[in-house]
Amino acid sequence: MGGSVSCCISPRESPKIHRREVELEECPITTTEEVSEDTGTYLQHISDRELPDELAQETNPSDHPRASTLFLNKSQTDVREKRKSNYLNHMSPGLLTKKYSSCSTIFLDDSTVSQPNLKSTIKCVALAMYYHIKNRDSNRSLDIFDEKKHPLTREKVPDDYAVVDPEHKLIYRFIRTLFSSAQLTAECAIVTLVYLERLLTYAEMDICPCNWKRIVLGAILLASKVWDDQAVWNVDYCQILKDITVEDMNEMERHFLELLQFNINVPASVYAKYYFDLRSLADDNNLSFPLEPLSNKRAQKLEAISRLCEDKYKDLSKSSMRRSASVDNMVGIKNSNAVLS
Repeated sequence: MGGSVSCCISPRESPKIHRREVELEECPITTTEEVSEDTGTYLQHISDRELPDELAQETNPSDHPRASTLFLNKSQTDVREKRKSNYLNHMSPGLLTKKYSSCSTIFLDDSTVSQPNLKSTIKCVALAMYYHIKNRDSNRSLDIFDEKKHPLTREKVPDDYAVVDPEHKLIYRFIRTLFSSAQLTAECAIVTLVYLERLLTYAEMDICPCNWKRIVLGAILLASKVWDDQAVWNVDYCQILKDITVEDMNEMERHFLELLQFNINVPASVYAKYYFDLRSLADDNNLSFPLEPLSNKRAQKLEAISRLCEDKYKDLSKSSMRRSASVDNMVGIKNSNAVLS
């Protein structure tokens, strides 16, 4: 699924985690002045004192696999309104156009967690960003991502650039252009979304009309270098976006990394969670993945892949059994030597 890069630790204090008053009230720190009649002076263990930080990390979806993704939460309001409107109007969109399997025909899409469909994945990622912008809490931003202060083109930035929300099609075209020109993979699109939500969480900012292009560009730039085997250089993006300079790209990349606290690691569990949440988002918005009937050739291919995976797991289990047997033999030899001595 891609290379895993261990995260670095920034020398600065992390801005992503702040102790909240509610968390401190739930986990009070006992001082030396609090004395118990039975045990005397009680000092709280350091792990108990750091519990609020651990709770804050578990609520970050880009780091913890059990936390719900931000884009799926932001889309629920619109999804509920659509369902309510369809119910009142007695409409069932998508039911007539969606293909269903039967006894004679099985429909499958060609998208898997290890090899997602590129076009469908980019559409879902663009839709997730659309909901981020539309249902944002505020307009917190940084100058490095402001499109007026750092324009991507020589064309004049409209006066209402910070007010008008971009449509889903505009976001999709922008991402598709970058992915098509740089020949990036669908896995890179998922990692781009992970980095984007990690940036919003760590830097405590919002993606809004004035900064969405540069934030998306920075996330794609970083994801392509970390995830793809053949990374795209900054100068290559300057050839795609003709009016941007290498110095601007370097500065934006440096700020992006600093805001992420150089945490560019994406665990497999987090990647899988984002993939399946994107599929849920597609189902909620009638963005179905392309379905094709299961042919004999494709069935044989799936059977071969399944058999290959099964043989691989058998080899792994055999090797683990050999290692455990060798360890048992070593323990037995040591015990016998101890008895003889």
